[in-house]
Amino acid sequence: MKIAFIINDHATEKWNYTTPALGFAAYKRGHEVFFIGVGELSYASKGHLSVRCKTVKDKTFKSEETYFKAVQKEEFTTLSSQDLDVLFLRNNPADEINERDWAYNAAFIFGEIAMRNGVIVLNHPSSLAGAVNKMYFQHFPEIIRPKTIITRDHNEIKEFFKEQKQKMILKPLQGSGGTNVFMMDKKNEHNLSQTIDAICRDGFVIAQEYLTEATGGDTRLFIMNGEPLQVNGQYALMQRVNASGDIRSNIHAGGKPQKVKMTDQIMELADIVKPKLVQDGMFLVGIDIVGSKLMEINVFSPGGLNVMGQMYDTNFATPVIESIERKVYYKNMYSDYLYNSRLATL
Repeated sequence: MKIAFIINDHATEKWNYTTPALGFAAYKRGHEVFFIGVGELSYASKGHLSVRCKTVKDKTFKSEETYFKAVQKEEFTTLSSQDLDVLFLRNNPADEINERDWAYNAAFIFGEIAMRNGVIVLNHPSSLAGAVNKMYFQHFPEIIRPKTIITRDHNEIKEFFKEQKQKMILKPLQGSGGTNVFMMDKKNEHNLSQTIDAICRDGFVIAQEYLTEATGGDTRLFIMNGEPLQVNGQYALMQRVNASGDIRSNIHAGGKPQKVKMTDQIMELADIVKPKLVQDGMFLVGIDIVGSKLMEINVFSPGGLNVMGQMYDTNFATPVIESIERKVYYKNMYSDYLYNSRLATL
């Protein structure tokens, strides 16, 4: 199997991220693995995807670190979508906002081209295009979401603030990773207009119900093919505890990972999101849970799989690659009879 991973940029990708862990798992299983930065995509005159990428071959590595650092040292090579079996879109568009706006939607646009060339593209690129901002989250059942409004109207937000008894979360419609997320209450109400203005510079504002359970952080669960990812009874699940005084639980925003047990409530939430994720061809996603509510669904580049692997001494990356191998098998058996969106969650 020839599998390529699209990342934001080789200069910013780190060996201990989830994507290199997936790449290393595939490499150890004997597959040809390629890493492509968003800026290294191109459309060839013959109508196929052409990329510059990095890869290593015929070497043995003991760890993800030595493997990916070796990849980074390699010179670029050229690859065509005609030579690929799988293209895994693992870049985060939110990281490109105000930095490289041209890269914001590039991966799923070029992913569509690869898909037309017969490549299995994960997650399904058309669905990713519709999920490029947090509005996608609003398409899931209301019972599992915090009360939310999305607007640029100051008065509407201030009225919602009163309805929520002077306590709410403000964040931009576009973005991830805890960027520009604010908790507003009576203490900082005098900054409300200023905060709304700041977020409005980048687009629409999400005003969201504050969940008291958020003080203990949130729970990240990986969903694969619509089901919670588990290995030998251990789920790919962790509690992300807020740094002192910070409402954000994201690992790179200072959140600390901790072990947590699966509960019936978490399983119920996972079951509720399953139909839409399967329908949309969302192969591997991360859902973030606070109490009985979902706070976010990360369909682009959910992280933490390697952290969970170390925490539970469990290899979660290999089952992901094994699932992709089955998709390639099904694709070969059925030729052009299976749509990419369906293959993605088989």
